Amino acid sequence: AEYKFLKKAIMAFFFAVTTPFGIALGIALSSTYEENSPRALITVGLLNASSAGLLIYMALVDLLAADFMGDKLQGSVKLQIKSYMAVLLGAGGMSLMAKWA
Repeated sequence: AEYKFLKKAIMAFFFAVTTPFGIALGIALSSTYEENSPRALITVGLLNASSAGLLIYMALVDLLAADFMGDKLQGSVKLQIKSYMAVLLGAGGMSLMAKWA
């Protein structure tokens, strides 16, 4: 991307400090964190839900949409049915594995 130097420097800085900042924050909060408190459980649940939502969005909109809207798939109903079945079987398999995870 053709960004100006200042914008590149700011993005590189935030990319470089995000992980160390998160580690420092985790260390600082580890003494006050209660794993089974209602607030902690709600926070973990919300973070897990937002992460899952982002992954589903990426899978459906960014990855599958490009494949399913291609000329090859749009021209063959038989290939569309096979593709939809493969997606549903994959999602079902992942859901089944998530039950035991």
